[in-house]
Amino acid sequence: MIPFTGNPLDRAAEKRLDAAWLESKRRDPSSLVLPMWRLQPLLLGPQRSAAQPALGLLRPEIADAIAGPDAPCIFLGLDGEQAVFALDVSQADDPGTAPPLAALGHFREARAAAQMVSARDGAIIGQAKALLDWHQRHGFCPRCGAPTQMMDAGYRRLCGKCNAEHFPRVDPVVIMLAIHDQACLIGRNKQFPPGLFSALAGFVEPGETIEEAVRRELMEEAAVKVGEVTYHATQPWPFPSSLMIGCFAQAHSRQVKADENELAEVRWLERRVARELLEGKKIDGLNLPPPIAIAHHLIKAFAMGEK
Repeated sequence: MIPFTGNPLDRAAEKRLDAAWLESKRRDPSSLVLPMWRLQPLLLGPQRSAAQPALGLLRPEIADAIAGPDAPCIFLGLDGEQAVFALDVSQADDPGTAPPLAALGHFREARAAAQMVSARDGAIIGQAKALLDWHQRHGFCPRCGAPTQMMDAGYRRLCGKCNAEHFPRVDPVVIMLAIHDQACLIGRNKQFPPGLFSALAGFVEPGETIEEAVRRELMEEAAVKVGEVTYHATQPWPFPSSLMIGCFAQAHSRQVKADENELAEVRWLERRVARELLEGKKIDGLNLPPPIAIAHHLIKAFAMGEK
C-alpha cells in the first residue's frame, strides 16, 4: 500500500454543519483526539523504543489539558461509532516533556511518523497534518486581507469582512516515469544527496489535463518527447497539500537533456538494474526513493514488469 492512502475514517461530511453533534462528540469520553504539536503527531511510547508505536489518539480530557483555549480542533471522521479529532497544541512550549504526555509518548515529524506506524494510522496523520497546515497558512482572507474564521469542523474558513469562503486546497502534481523499451527515465534534483534519483514531477498548471502536464514536464525537465500517457496511482502528500498523480509515459526515443536549472542529471534505468536496486544491491552508487514516496512504487511497478 502506498503511504498516506487507505484512510479508514468515515469522513461523515454531513455532520460538519451540526454544531450540537460536534460539541457532544468533542466532549464524549469515548471520542479520540490526536494532538499535533507544530504539525508533528503524537506517537505513543518512548522515543527510542524498538517496538512499532501507535498513533497518539487520546481521550478528550487528556488532550485538552495541553491545549490553549482557542486551539484549532478539526473533525477527521468516524471510526465506527467513535469520533476522531485533530487538535493543534502548538501553543505549548514542548508538551512531550511535561505531564500528562511525558509518560505517554512523544511528538515526531509527520513524514518520519508515517513510516513508523501502521498504514491506517499513517493515512490519518496525512489528513490531520494537511488540514492543520492549511489553517495555519490561511488565517487571513486573500481577497480583502481581513481575518478568517474556522467553520464546518475545519473544512471551511469564512472572512468576517467580505464573507468570502475559503476551502482546504489540494495541489495536483504529476509524477511520472518515461519508458523506452526496457528502461525508465529517472532524474536527480540538485537538492538531492549524491546518487539519489527519482521520478520526474511537476505541478499541473491551470488549463492542463493530467496527460498534458506529464508531456510538458518531461519536455521541460528532460527534453524527452512522449506519446501515450497512462495513469498508475495517486498519493496524498501533505507537505503541505499535494496530490501526487503517478503516471507512465511512452518515450519516442532515449534522447534526453536535463534542465540545468532544476536537475543535476537524468539517466535511463534498465529494468534489470531497477529490480536489483530494489532488492538492495549496490550499483554505481545509485539510490532510489524510499517506500514512503510514490516514486518508489512507480519504479517498483516498472521493475516488476507491470509497465
